[in-house]
Amino acid sequence: MAPDSQAEPERDPLDRNVAGLYASLRSMARRAVRGRTGKRILEPTELVHECYLKLAKSRSLGQLSRTEFLALSASAIRSVLVDHARQLETLKHGGGHRRVTLDASVLVEREEVDLLGLDAALTKLARLDPRMARVVELRFFGGLEIEEVAATLVISTRTVDHDWSMAKAWLHRELASER
Repeated sequence: MAPDSQAEPERDPLDRNVAGLYASLRSMARRAVRGRTGKRILEPTELVHECYLKLAKSRSLGQLSRTEFLALSASAIRSVLVDHARQLETLKHGGGHRRVTLDASVLVEREEVDLLGLDAALTKLARLDPRMARVVELRFFGGLEIEEVAATLVISTRTVDHDWSMAKAWLHRELASER
């Protein structure tokens, strides 16, 4: 008997991860767009799909752990949101800065923050302290818990707590000075 020519081809690691982590990606996307309003925002499903397209461009995904994949996804979500905000900025009518609400866990107090301003501040923080900026990216855009961030960055939870506290204070000051 001839082998079944209709056998399903082996899926690549990204497809396996997305299939297995779709619910987690949707949850991350919902948190990332929470508080944004207007006709031009990305819906969580759109954000997940754009994230997938960004990740699909990377050929070096290999066998990632759940935490590593979610960390990579957090970077992709940040990139998609910033790209989208930049596109809106260039529109002739109604461009302007898109504002998102950062929850109180990110900043010292709840306030509206310009997504492009946040990206610029995180880029600046990354030049000063790359690990601290990565902690913010993983916590805010990825929604990872302290323990997951610690495992991803191979540091202690105490270090993550410290970096998170320092980064929140630094971002609050930086974003307040831009107003």
